[in-house]
Amino acid sequence: MTLRQAVEMALKQNPDLTLARLDEEKARQAVRVAHDPFVPRLVVGSGLAYSDGFPMSIEGAAPSIVQANATQYLFNRPQSYIVAQARENIRGAQLGALAKREEIAYSVASLYVDAERAGRLGALAAKDAQSFEQVLATVQEQVKEGRALPLAEKQAELNLARARQTAENLQSDQVTAETELAMALGLSAQDGVHPTEENLSMPEAPRAEDEVIQQSLASNNEIRQLESQVAAKELEIRGDRSARLPRVDLVAQYAMLARFNNYDEFFRHFQRNNGQIGVSVQLPLFAGPGVRAQAAEAMVDVERLQAQITSTRNRIISDIQQAFRDQKKAATAADVARLDLDVAREQVSVILAQMEEGRATLRQAEEARVTENGKWIAFYESQYTAAKSRWNLLRLSGGLVAALEGTASK
Repeated sequence: MTLRQAVEMALKQNPDLTLARLDEEKARQAVRVAHDPFVPRLVVGSGLAYSDGFPMSIEGAAPSIVQANATQYLFNRPQSYIVAQARENIRGAQLGALAKREEIAYSVASLYVDAERAGRLGALAAKDAQSFEQVLATVQEQVKEGRALPLAEKQAELNLARARQTAENLQSDQVTAETELAMALGLSAQDGVHPTEENLSMPEAPRAEDEVIQQSLASNNEIRQLESQVAAKELEIRGDRSARLPRVDLVAQYAMLARFNNYDEFFRHFQRNNGQIGVSVQLPLFAGPGVRAQAAEAMVDVERLQAQITSTRNRIISDIQQAFRDQKKAATAADVARLDLDVAREQVSVILAQMEEGRATLRQAEEARVTENGKWIAFYESQYTAAKSRWNLLRLSGGLVAALEGTASK
């Protein structure tokens, strides 16, 4: 896959993002549950019974062939605040999902870079091994001819073994990164995603440090989610304090009575179909100490969330400052690695020219190529480090998803 394809797939079916979306859906359903008492409830059944003597009630209702009861909250401030709190929880879950998108995009980009890095460096390590094989063959010939000590042969064998070990380790790292990348995209652990881009474009450099900090503090989804939790807790506190307010419910019931319940014997008038509708008013006179304790408990949660917001803001500022420092160091290291590579390539050209003139040996040429490959490895490492540092800075500023999609599509 290309980087853009990997990011798009991860944002659709990453397991962690799927869980965040399920939490959002759960919060949405919680609103319906909280609002349910304000919707009329109708229960139909039968209280059929035979009466001997005076017709008594069964579970508070007169014996009847068919009976129906309807209830609905008309005015209930505590429940209204529960509904408002549930709606605020939806917003918090949505912000959590948005924050998770940035984290997943950074994780996928990092794994993609790791897989591409291991593949590219593995190819260079394989070339190193081939060069060391030729060096070993040359040294062995020199040892046979008496022009080199056996120690030189052992040293060449050691260099070859190290090069092969490096190539094997990089190959293993590539398989591991491609497997982890597949799992980050919602695929199975038996799958592997292989990067297909030959030259990974560098993301755009972020703006000035102060501007990034201000933007991050204003739009960071983690902070906004904590603020949403504070708002939800404040609604909970208001709901607890409103427990002293009156409550008004709509009540209605219907019953079809039967004569064999002796109503006509004990009452002057018998009516088969009966119904009533009205309101039930409750005025709490003494709510108990539990209401105040619940409000105090929620206030403690608010203070804890406020402390988390302060801590999160400080952490974000510190992370952005460190990210700018890391980006500067990575850019400097990339420039040094590029210059070092240019020198190594020029040295190879010089030695090849000397070989044509008979002033350099094949062993020297192969050793120069090994050195050049090492400089290529350092150069690629610096490029990947620089790319990761920029992506991390974009993640902290909240613009990583858009930047990755734009960068990957170039």
